[in-house]
Amino acid sequence: MSQHHQPSALAALGRTWVEAWNARDLERVLTLYDEAAVMTSDRIPAMGFDASGTVRGKESLRAYWGKALALLPELHFSLIDVFVSPDSVVVFYENERGKKICEYLRVNDAGLIVQGSANHLAH
Repeated sequence: MSQHHQPSALAALGRTWVEAWNARDLERVLTLYDEAAVMTSDRIPAMGFDASGTVRGKESLRAYWGKALALLPELHFSLIDVFVSPDSVVVFYENERGKKICEYLRVNDAGLIVQGSANHLAH
């Protein structure tokens, strides 16, 4: 079970996550993740990865996000807000196509992301 993190630290993690993506710095993004991190998104199968929609481990994340960055040269996230709980942060942002997304990021005791899921509007 994760320890309780300070809300300000989790909010800072959310902002850093957005900044790293906007810099298109995949290695900086990956430094925020634990080696065994798990990511779930409905976009994963569409990109030719696991049909379950889940990618496991930092190396698999590197492959998935590396492909995504190559396909999305205009990628940009505009931060709308961050929501925090004792062991997670939800990053609410709008992407370069005007889509609003909530990214749920659960952290471990060391403050590294161990689980993430991209949540898109249903319509």
